[in-house]
Amino acid sequence: MENRNPKNLNLFTIRFPVPAMVSILHRVSGVVLFVLMPLLTISLYWSLKNENIFNWVLLLFDTTLFKLIKCLMLWGIIHHLIAGTRHLLLDLHFGVDLIIARMTSKIVLVASFLLTFIAGIWLW
Repeated sequence: MENRNPKNLNLFTIRFPVPAMVSILHRVSGVVLFVLMPLLTISLYWSLKNENIFNWVLLLFDTTLFKLIKCLMLWGIIHHLIAGTRHLLLDLHFGVDLIIARMTSKIVLVASFLLTFIAGIWLW
């Protein structure tokens, strides 16, 4: 017998629980780090070639676009570290109760955005 129930495939109308959002953002932060790390590596490589290129890289990294990229990279590192630690603790069966999992998810979100904000002010 064929199931004729309507399916909601619009991801913007689905309300995810907080632990799911932390897990999704952990993956997004990993992708951000994977995509942006070559930019920093190539910049480091070229800046070590000679002093003129080093000064050019410093000027380039002082632009608004690269400051935003640095803030995004900073968020990726901070969130990936905190959420990854939470995931490792969950793998060790610490905090697997629903109430504790929701609370630690909220702590991860608040801590990662707060630390990114503080480091972003220092970086800017």
